[in-house]
Amino acid sequence: MVGGGEGAFIGAVHRQAARLDGEIELVCGAFSSDPERSAATGRALSLPAARCYPDYLTMFRAEAGLPADERMQFVAIVTPNHLHLPVALAALEHGFHVLSDKPATVSLEECRRLAAALRASGRLYALTHPYAAYPLVREAAARIAAGELGTIRKVVVEYVQGWLATPLERTGHKQASWRLDPARAGPSGCFGDIGVHAFQLAEHVTGLEVTEICCELNRVVPGRALDDDGTALLRFDNGAHGVLLASQISVGEENALTLRVYGEAAGLEWRQEEPNTLLVKRDGRPAERIRAGNAYLGPAAQQATRLPAGHPEGYIEAFANLYREFAAAVRAFEAGERTAPALPGIREALRGMAFLETALAASASPAKWHRLEAPA
Repeated sequence: MVGGGEGAFIGAVHRQAARLDGEIELVCGAFSSDPERSAATGRALSLPAARCYPDYLTMFRAEAGLPADERMQFVAIVTPNHLHLPVALAALEHGFHVLSDKPATVSLEECRRLAAALRASGRLYALTHPYAAYPLVREAAARIAAGELGTIRKVVVEYVQGWLATPLERTGHKQASWRLDPARAGPSGCFGDIGVHAFQLAEHVTGLEVTEICCELNRVVPGRALDDDGTALLRFDNGAHGVLLASQISVGEENALTLRVYGEAAGLEWRQEEPNTLLVKRDGRPAERIRAGNAYLGPAAQQATRLPAGHPEGYIEAFANLYREFAAAVRAFEAGERTAPALPGIREALRGMAFLETALAASASPAKWHRLEAPA
C-alpha cells in the first residue's frame, strides 16, 4: 500500500476490504511521506520493520529484488490525487499490478500517459469505484442490459453530502485540506471527489455513454479554490437525457448517492444509504421492492453477495468485491491468462478524466453544450 497512514479514512477502508475474504495479505507499505509516520503505521499493522518503507520508490525497488514467493504482487494506491500517476507509473515500471483509488490522475493528459504505460507493461490495473460492486447495482445493470426497462430515456444521478458546508479545511482537518487544495486534489474539488463516482455509476448501470455536457460548478463557501457543488445536464449516445448533481455543501446530507433510470417500459431506483433495496417502477402498479440476498436475483448480484436476505451488506462488502475480483485476476494472470479483469479499469479512468475536463470547460464557457470526446 502507498498512502493510508494515520488519519487517512480511505486507507483503512481499503485494508478492511482487502482482508474481508481472507484472500489478500498486506505485506508491505509506504504509508506516509513522513518516514517516521510510515514506520509507525506499519508497526500498528503488525508488519515487519524491514517492510515498512520510507517512500514508494524504495519499496518498489526492494520488493522487486525479493524472491517471487515473497515479494508484493500488487500495490493499492490510496494517496491524495496528485500522487496517483507517479506511484502507478513506478509500480508498473517495476512489474507490479495496480489497484488505484479514483480519480486515476489529475488530468486527461496524465491519464493518457498512464494508459500508454499500462499497455507497455502488460500488467493489470483497476480503479476503485465500489458503488458499481453493490449486489443490487449489478442487478440493476443486468436488468437494463436484458431490456426490462426498454429504451432508456432519462437518467438522474445525485451524490450529495454536507460535510463541507463550512470552511472545515481552515481548521486543519486532514481530509478537507487536501481535497480542496489544487496542488494535491487537481483542478476539481467536489466533481473530482464524488462527481466522478456519480458519472461512472450512471454509465455503468445504463450501459450508455455520455456524449455531451452542460455544466455549472460552484464555489459556495467563500474563499475556496475548488468547486464544492455542481450540476451537469447530460446527453447520452442513445438520445437519452440526464442530470448529474454533486454537492458537498448540502447541509444535513450524509452520503446520499442515488440513481434513477427511466425507460419506456419501467424505471429503477437505487440509494446507497439503503443499498439492499432496488425499486422497479411501472405505470399503474405498485413499485416492486427487490431485496439483496434473495434467490430470485441474477448471477451478477448473487456472486457479489455474502449473506442471506435480511442481513445488511454495505460499503465495505462492495469494496471487498473489487479486491476479491482483482485477486482472482492476479491469480489468473500468474497462471498465464492475460484477460483484463471485469472491473472498472483504464477505460473508466480515461472516461472519468474526460468527464471532469469537459465539465470544467463547460462551466467556464458561455457555450451551452460541450462534446465529451471518447478518449483514445
